[in-house]
Amino acid sequence: MRTIFSKSPYPPTRHHTFTESLIEENIEAAELSITKWDSLYGDDHVSYCNIASLFSENNRDEAKQYLSSIKGLQKAMRYLASLESTSDKLVRAQTLMQTAMKRLEREFYQILKSNRNYLDPESVSNHSSSRLSVSRSSFSDSEEGGSENDSIPEVERGSSAVIADLRAIAEAMISAGYAKECFKIYRTIRKSIVDEALYNLGVERNLGFQQIQKMEWEILEVKIKHWLNAVKGAVKTVFYGERLLCDQVFAISSSIRESCFTDVSKEGALALFGFPENVAKCKKTPEKMFRILDLYEAVSDLWPEIESIFSFESTSTVRSTAVNSLIRLSDAVRTMLTDFEMAIQKHSSKTTVPGGGIHPLTRYVMNYISFLADYSGVLSDIIADWPLQISSPLPESYFGSPDKEESISSPISVRLAWLILVMLCKLDGKAEMYKDVALSYLFLANNLQYVVNKVRQSNLKLLLGDNWVTKHEQKVRKYAANYERMGWSKVFAALPENPTAEIPVDQVIEHFRNFNSAFEEAYKKQTSWVVTDPKLRDEIKLSLARRIGPIYKEFFDKYGGVQLMKEMWAETLVRYTPDDLGNYCSDLFFGSGSSGSISSSSSQGGGYSR
Repeated sequence: MRTIFSKSPYPPTRHHTFTESLIEENIEAAELSITKWDSLYGDDHVSYCNIASLFSENNRDEAKQYLSSIKGLQKAMRYLASLESTSDKLVRAQTLMQTAMKRLEREFYQILKSNRNYLDPESVSNHSSSRLSVSRSSFSDSEEGGSENDSIPEVERGSSAVIADLRAIAEAMISAGYAKECFKIYRTIRKSIVDEALYNLGVERNLGFQQIQKMEWEILEVKIKHWLNAVKGAVKTVFYGERLLCDQVFAISSSIRESCFTDVSKEGALALFGFPENVAKCKKTPEKMFRILDLYEAVSDLWPEIESIFSFESTSTVRSTAVNSLIRLSDAVRTMLTDFEMAIQKHSSKTTVPGGGIHPLTRYVMNYISFLADYSGVLSDIIADWPLQISSPLPESYFGSPDKEESISSPISVRLAWLILVMLCKLDGKAEMYKDVALSYLFLANNLQYVVNKVRQSNLKLLLGDNWVTKHEQKVRKYAANYERMGWSKVFAALPENPTAEIPVDQVIEHFRNFNSAFEEAYKKQTSWVVTDPKLRDEIKLSLARRIGPIYKEFFDKYGGVQLMKEMWAETLVRYTPDDLGNYCSDLFFGSGSSGSISSSSSQGGGYSR
């Protein structure tokens, strides 16, 4: 550290134009200005903030003259040192320089301490670097750039003026070999301001891995939310503002600029970016996935600023901590995706869903995957170099033909589609648990329709594409058709192939008896079955109505009228009018679980009404 601050950045040179009178003139001018302001101190122990400021608005000309006299004194000292290092004039000049530097130390401290509203990280970071440029010194003539200054807001003008003063003092002190003193004051004040700003944002400084590991997830999740709320402001306001301020104040020396910023910001930045890395190292469970993705997204989005702000070699550990956080978080996401897939495959519940409704596994997996689709950009980065490893080729019927434009190709799309396929294969096994084959097909239709709806209503549709949706809608219709075929086969078989053909009475009787029995059996059994999607429910009802209603109506119109009513058994034989069938069918698939006693009306002799 001493090599940075112990010497002036300017090498001594011999000024042949100097004369004895000019040297004396420079020293006397400096002495006049320095001793005048030194007399305002009182004793040496006066508080830095209890001095009349040389850099106030009223003393602007004198401040300019003060700094100018210090430069003249420096030139004289260099010249004298090159001729005779022990001369009385050199000792006198050195004493004056020490007095001047002590004055500038106090001024530097006072400006930093009393202008927090202009030097607050948020205030500084909100100003563009061009506005903060102090190429036009605050000591310049008031006429220069007057109209342009008028267009700059007061706060920005104030910031520019304060920064210009700090820069002028820093340049004078560093040039005179007092960089260490200047650095110490700046570091002490600015570090407390940065630390306070981070604290106000909610950044916890002493939260290590051991503490995080022992936390209940509910508590840790709250801390993650606080961190997510804080990190953007910390990077784009606090650290960015401090970097701008350091760059401006210590523009004269790149090494001091780096050292100041590092000492002020490094500790807080390491605490900030170490948090997500520690979270990522904790136990991985599915419910943590989305907070882990939030953390990854936050660091990833801010990486360009992190890399730019902490570009110094001395802040490389900040950059590496942020990078390590991204690596750890991405590893955690991959682990959780693998565990999620394994959990689906190992789901071992033997309980069937009443009525063939939506299985809890379907709801959980599709909700989870649809949320994952909201993070498709982040996930694409994480799994870009993590190809899907499976033991057999993906089914073409599932993914679509590879030569079609809608085929799934991106890694994230393939990954999510694969997770859905794993779940659907698991549902196939759960469908086999139903003793009634028709109900197993209805179960598959319900659950696949739920999957399709989730895809349509989320970002999954953008990832999987229209072709995927179309293919699975076709599968839903196929399951529904199989349900109709298996669940209503006896009803279909009970109807004559030609309902208007002339047939013997005994065959008419047989058809009505078989139909009554088959319909009542199907209805009683299926009143507790459910179709959750309203559109699919209506489609199945309409399909049944079209397959049963017209044939039964023709047969009823021909044989269910006057002729048979004359017989003794007519009122128990012809139990349903065509309208009755429509009414009964309209009650299906709501999972009402009623007794299904549809023959109660016939037992009372009123076979034509419900």
